[in-house]
Amino acid sequence: MQNKIILKGLRLYAYHGAMPQERTIGAYFTLDVEMVTHFQAAIESDNLSDTINYASVFSTIKREMATPSQLLEHAAGRIAKALMTEHPTIEAVQLRMLKENPPMGAECQGAGVEITLTKQDLTKT
Repeated sequence: MQNKIILKGLRLYAYHGAMPQERTIGAYFTLDVEMVTHFQAAIESDNLSDTINYASVFSTIKREMATPSQLLEHAAGRIAKALMTEHPTIEAVQLRMLKENPPMGAECQGAGVEITLTKQDLTKT
């Protein structure tokens, strides 16, 4: 059985971008995160210690978003790696990160990346 913990529509202000002004002025980013894990024990126990705490996941994401990156690919990868390192029961992370209204000379709700990283990917690096 595959189980997922999902955080959808996290909105954070951060300082990621290829241009220096993006890392100075900042922008809003929206993140959707799906973490593949096993929480069968929590289904039976109704005990938080048998699953992954959303607040802890958010704390990791917030900390990683506070470190500026030039590329969204780098920031997203860093978040996924940190989640799997800090929560060993996570087998894979799918993360979508969109920068709201990016500076590209056109109106756009968001531009960004989507990555999927597995535990096997961590052992390759």
